[in-house]
Amino acid sequence: MAEQPRLKLAVQKSGRLTDPSLDLLARCGLKLSRGKDQLLGFGENMPLDVLFVRDDDIPDLVQEDVCDLGLVGLNVIEEKRLELAARGATARFEALRSLDFGHCRLSLAVPAEHPYDGVHSLQGRRIATTYPFLLGHFLEQRGIEAQIVTLSGAVEIAPRLGRADLICDLVSTGSTLQANHLREVETVLQSHAVLIRTPVALAAEKRTWVERLLLRVEGVEQVKESKYIMLHAPRSALAAIRHLLPGSESPTVIALEGAPDRVAVHAVCRETIFWETLEALKRAGASAVLVLPIEKMLA
Repeated sequence: MAEQPRLKLAVQKSGRLTDPSLDLLARCGLKLSRGKDQLLGFGENMPLDVLFVRDDDIPDLVQEDVCDLGLVGLNVIEEKRLELAARGATARFEALRSLDFGHCRLSLAVPAEHPYDGVHSLQGRRIATTYPFLLGHFLEQRGIEAQIVTLSGAVEIAPRLGRADLICDLVSTGSTLQANHLREVETVLQSHAVLIRTPVALAAEKRTWVERLLLRVEGVEQVKESKYIMLHAPRSALAAIRHLLPGSESPTVIALEGAPDRVAVHAVCRETIFWETLEALKRAGASAVLVLPIEKMLA
């Protein structure tokens, strides 16, 4: 009997996308067997193996069909697209789904004490970055001529070393900029994680598992900020309570045994439920209010 084909998924070996990528796969049901420092993880309960690589290698591994799928930042994808375009080539990987993690931005930052009066201030300046193609595209669109200093790392210290006047780097919280006495002045790209796939047609068994994985990802992403809320209330308060439930579809209303004028209300709320929401529900007449997390959901 022929062995079932196994999908290969490339993820970042170490960095800001590693842990959330593995958490997503675990929430999708994958049990991954991986020894310490091993670069390949084996899916015990799914025909899916995970390859741990540098993030900027993922687009090439996918478009060259070394891996069937890749989890990578939009910043890496767009840098690769522009790099290939500069060579007269076209990116061949396909974006399957944008994911709700890995949010950051590629931004320009200047030394805190330096003035900044808009993009025209960039004219003739030296800008250090690890994303020369994205930065070059940003400058070209605005008619700015500047010197791009390409570095492989430690971009934030380039101004202090005299290698650049300002930088273009990824920003999440901004703490690294503050620690290096830099301030953010322009956003070049808003980024997040993306699931990409090979341009090569997949075998039927692999295609089926990709579809199942996408369905599971959808179920996990849907409930990330969702909560299941249960409460008791007078029937007369239903209209007010429906209005207070954030992001809810029509709730389930169940009559309470022995109390014809009271009901139980169950609802999935797809927005964050704050204490203020619970207090408002209480004032509207709700009691026995329970708020529970949702692990997964299929629409």
